[in-house]
Amino acid sequence: MEKKKKSPFISAIALLFAFLITALVIIFRNKIQEFGAYGYFGILVISFMGNATVLFPVPSLAIVFAMGSVLNPLLVGLIAGIGEALGELSGYLAGLGGRAIIEDYKTYERVQRWMKKFGFWLIFALSAIPNPIFDLAGIAAGASGFPLWRFLFSCWLGKTLKTIFIAFAGYYSISVVEKLLSR
Repeated sequence: MEKKKKSPFISAIALLFAFLITALVIIFRNKIQEFGAYGYFGILVISFMGNATVLFPVPSLAIVFAMGSVLNPLLVGLIAGIGEALGELSGYLAGLGGRAIIEDYKTYERVQRWMKKFGFWLIFALSAIPNPIFDLAGIAAGASGFPLWRFLFSCWLGKTLKTIFIAFAGYYSISVVEKLLSR
């Protein structure tokens, strides 16, 4: 059975879209933080944009931490988790777009087997901790043909756990600081 190859046009569009999002976030990075003034919607936008960059980190977790101290931390974490998972689509699309470039290599076959065997748990674990290499996991998932819905679901689970933790850390750290200052 022969593998069905993706259209080079579709691959190029996916890759271009991923890098366009990255460029826009870098260009407008100073404006992105202003969305924090828009409450929960701002958290969604900042979390999306902060995770939509490919290989260029944007510190969106600082906003989650700060907003967790002034808004409902559970809602902040849930909304940020959605935004972060959706933002990671850019890495997945970069891998999907770059798939045509690496498809004929043995490395591609190895990554594809690895993603099929451990993909869900690997994406979940890497998305649950703050780390700069998650983009590489998203790229590998897209390049290996890992199902999009599985990628989004495992990414959402991990990112949501992480952002809920960060939002509650912001919530509780403010009360600790207030107690220290009231002495």
